[in-house]
Amino acid sequence: MPLTSTRLENRFVRLEPFEESHKEPLRAACDADPNLWPAVYYTSLGGAQFDAGWDSLRQQQASGARIPFAVIHGGQVVGLSTFTALSAANRSVEIGTTYYRPDARGGVVNPATKRLMLEHAFAAGTGRVAFQVDQINLRSQAAMSKLGAVREGVLRDDKVTWTGRVRSSVIFSILAGEWPQVRGRLDERLAAFD
Repeated sequence: MPLTSTRLENRFVRLEPFEESHKEPLRAACDADPNLWPAVYYTSLGGAQFDAGWDSLRQQQASGARIPFAVIHGGQVVGLSTFTALSAANRSVEIGTTYYRPDARGGVVNPATKRLMLEHAFAAGTGRVAFQVDQINLRSQAAMSKLGAVREGVLRDDKVTWTGRVRSSVIFSILAGEWPQVRGRLDERLAAFD
């Protein structure tokens, strides 16, 4: 499962592996919704927490523990998404730490981003792509269901967030055998934006 850090692109979005040139545009995107970070995110890239969060993502990128992407739409950095929990032995990966500024939500950005990341993962031989969503984040749970991911269950009180709140995580996944059907549905959704 040679999942690589490479540029991914379709007609709607471009995903670029993190570089220093993404830092300030990403900070601006993350600061566009300051109330969201304490509410539903395990870690924070908003406000005063941005630099530490950026440094952590860059360190994980350098070690190969995470593959972070800047999400670019309309020529601007509108958010990020990452591959994490990479396990070549188990042929599994998680897509997480996904954030889009408010004006990039609810349209083409998320399905186009997920289409690229899922294709990249399954083309590399991944057997299972997982997603963890905070149980209180109903918008993200709805997005996972709309994507075609299967809700597997809840890990109760599994994480302490950056604010000290104890969170429960809803686990979703897509298996390699399910990918053709999920891909077809994603392609139909994206065709509506042409």
